[in-house]
Amino acid sequence: MGKQKEFSAVVVSDKMQKTVVVRTMHLSRHTKYGKTTKMHNKFKAHDEKGIAKVGDTVSVMETRPLSKDKRFIVKAVLRKSENTIAVLPEEKV
Repeated sequence: MGKQKEFSAVVVSDKMQKTVVVRTMHLSRHTKYGKTTKMHNKFKAHDEKGIAKVGDTVSVMETRPLSKDKRFIVKAVLRKSENTIAVLPEEKV
């Protein structure tokens, strides 16, 4: 068996239960012209505890297929997003 792939990625959607959509980004250089371009991939990752929110940077690791699309699990949240909106309790009048 080969080594399992690990990426750091940004969470772009957390609307599903126990699943987040993450986006990885890498730089690729054109072979002939040498221009560097940003390339990205989206993966669905299993988040058992539901700790990852939109905008968070997470570490994901490849695993056995968990469903039709899920092939990764969330290992840890590396950095929380600054844009998370805190829900404050409503004041009673």
